[in-house]
Amino acid sequence: MPSRDEGATLRLALLGGFRLAAGDGPVHIPAGSERLVAYVALRPGAVARSAVAENLWPDVCGPRAHAALRSALNRLRGAGCCRVLAIGSAELALAEGVAVDLHGLRSLARDVLDEAEHPGAPGLGTREIEGLSQDLLPGWCDEWALREAEEWRQLRLHALEALAHRFAGARRFAHAVAAAGAAVRADPLRESARAALITAHLAEGNQSEALREFGQYRALLRSELGLNPTPGLLGLVAGLHPAAPAVDGHQRRRHVTVTARRP
Repeated sequence: MPSRDEGATLRLALLGGFRLAAGDGPVHIPAGSERLVAYVALRPGAVARSAVAENLWPDVCGPRAHAALRSALNRLRGAGCCRVLAIGSAELALAEGVAVDLHGLRSLARDVLDEAEHPGAPGLGTREIEGLSQDLLPGWCDEWALREAEEWRQLRLHALEALAHRFAGARRFAHAVAAAGAAVRADPLRESARAALITAHLAEGNQSEALREFGQYRALLRSELGLNPTPGLLGLVAGLHPAAPAVDGHQRRRHVTVTARRP
């Protein structure tokens, strides 16, 4: 994970929940203004005030939406939080020195996917897996927030799966299982995540773990969707069969003796 910006005066967390902090602790954002800060923080640069008003207050007419935006900005100023935004007459943007957790992790996820075809040992580990395991603004129901959350979910799941395969290829099995397991927890019905976890178990030589994971997924898939695993997933465990019970030497000799006495 990219290191936290040492020069940041404010740190804004959007993953795992909305939080704003300064060097000396959390910063309180007035009720109703968190959405404004989050919306601007999700944009790559400055955003027009009209777009902010239309997206944050879609159910009211234009003048009322702009009035609501002005009220939210005034609440920020009144709480001494105006330094989180650069407020212009026509545009809003994050102020200089505000570090956003999503930005670094989104870049990390894209880098992982860009390098997925080169499975050399990555210089990544538990910290990156934990960061990619977090939902964006969980519990927020605004349409714009849901769109952003789903886009992040898809990106991070693909990155976790790619990391799992890269870790397994580098024989870093604990990290491979952790990355794939995080993807499975995020979406238990996602077959590519299960395949990554089963592959990691098999690479480590844990056949029983692979079979158990496959069995749990097959049962869940049938109960939830009435579907069967794809041939690709079946192929991963096709060669794994419980061994036949061993026959001890005494039973073998007795069988031979009984057979020999038959006419």
